[in-house]
Amino acid sequence: MSSTNNNNEPNKTTGQYHSTKGNVVEAIGNLTGLESWQTSGREEHAQGEAEYKAAQAQGYAEGTVDRLGGKKDAVVGALTGDRTQETSGNIRHDKGEAQQNINDPTT
Repeated sequence: MSSTNNNNEPNKTTGQYHSTKGNVVEAIGNLTGLESWQTSGREEHAQGEAEYKAAQAQGYAEGTVDRLGGKKDAVVGALTGDRTQETSGNIRHDKGEAQQNINDPTT
């Protein structure tokens, strides 16, 4: 099982896929009594969940960087009168905040 995308980074989509696939394989193992399928399914499910959580944490961290960097740019732009920098900083801040919300591990 490949647990990462082409960049060797965790991916929420593949994590979800392997989590679900692992549940299906385990269920087939439970129905047929095949211990190897049960074990394989549990392992794939756990690996998928771990990949999903890792991708979620990475996305949250990236959102934090954008949010803070954007806030800094907006403040510097406001202080220097550079409306372009202020606007782009606000946009980056809002993008980071949205990324944090999407990847919030408590939801």
